[in-house]
Amino acid sequence: MTWIKICGTTSLRDAQLSIAAGADALGFIFAPSPRAIDVDAAGEIVRGLAGNVESIGVFVNQTPCVVAEVAQQVGLSGVQLHGDEPPESLPEFRVELSDRRIIKVLHADELLRDRHKLDRYLAARLSIDAILLDSGSAQQRGGTGVAYDWNEVLPIANEICNALPLIIAGGLTAGNVARAIELFEPWGVDVVSGVESSVGVKDESKLHAFIVAVRRTATSMKQRA
Repeated sequence: MTWIKICGTTSLRDAQLSIAAGADALGFIFAPSPRAIDVDAAGEIVRGLAGNVESIGVFVNQTPCVVAEVAQQVGLSGVQLHGDEPPESLPEFRVELSDRRIIKVLHADELLRDRHKLDRYLAARLSIDAILLDSGSAQQRGGTGVAYDWNEVLPIANEICNALPLIIAGGLTAGNVARAIELFEPWGVDVVSGVESSVGVKDESKLHAFIVAVRRTATSMKQRA
């Protein structure tokens, strides 16, 4: 079954809508963003969910110690490193975070420009649990609502799949996620803007449509296999 993360959660209402629609994980952004949330508010939401879903904190260029402290305070089950965290820093994140899930985000355009960058992160694969391929830039790390060139990135995605679970993000919607799953056969998908009514506010109908599209596609592919 394809793992589904709904990112940019800012309220208990949105968290409950995502869970009701069938999400496996919720993302909480602890970095400059219009969808950012503070530690206390995120902790209240996570405690209110009573462990019914994974809670993933999104961090940009924070130290392992700070990330681990926030994870403990909020009760996060995992973290998503969305900055320029170098591969040599990943073992320290693993030590600090113990058995919490660690997802490293890499931007598709950067991997296309520097083919050796992926090699450096794959060399540190024992310290992370998955790689998330996203669009975005140093100016806007994620949540752009814009997809990268999937066909161009496919060889890179296949290389990741051979080493680690792959999560696809970047401009996903209910209308295109089936194609992304069929093309990449990822372990998981991650969506933000594609399930919002406005920035930081989830849309119930879009959530349901997205998750139905993912589940239907995964079932169809399994039946064909």
